[in-house]
Amino acid sequence: MQAIIDFIREVDRLKGVERKTKPLGLQRYENSAEHSWQLGVMVLSLSRFSPGPIDVLRTIKMLLLHDVGEIDTGDTIVYATEIRNEKKTEELAAVKRICGMLPEETGAEFVALWMEFEVGETPEARFAHAMDRSVPIILNLANNGQSWRENGIRCEQVVKRNGPAVEAGCPALWAYLKEKLDEAQRDGWFGA
Repeated sequence: MQAIIDFIREVDRLKGVERKTKPLGLQRYENSAEHSWQLGVMVLSLSRFSPGPIDVLRTIKMLLLHDVGEIDTGDTIVYATEIRNEKKTEELAAVKRICGMLPEETGAEFVALWMEFEVGETPEARFAHAMDRSVPIILNLANNGQSWRENGIRCEQVVKRNGPAVEAGCPALWAYLKEKLDEAQRDGWFGA
């Protein structure tokens, strides 16, 4: 029991990992724990739009664990492509450290779920990626492009980096978001 409690205390640190998008109506930036919670709610709400059947619980488990490595590495904006491989290596080491606190079977399951998300080949992982890539878009659309403007992100970057993953995992959601992104571009909500 103590190992599990120690793990729970360690993952509490995810609440201190600041992201680049602000929650609606707040002046502070969201944290990675809030982000993971919102993704779980999205899966519950949007799973019927998956292009095929998915195991909802498995998908939620992936999303609750997918950012755990950020406890050690911090969050990096998805558009920072030049450091992506180095960051993923560091995150994997962090995930192994953190999940290594658990009893062996549980820790191995959690690392495997993290890896499944990273590889992105199962229907659950594709749907999880769609949710992960969509939340910042949804928040930016509601915040007049707050994070895009603050970080100099162009519409083409948003579409190129997120479109394929969202469309593969939840085509109906991508069709909706693409229309809204086109409107946001006309309204000048992107960085230069």
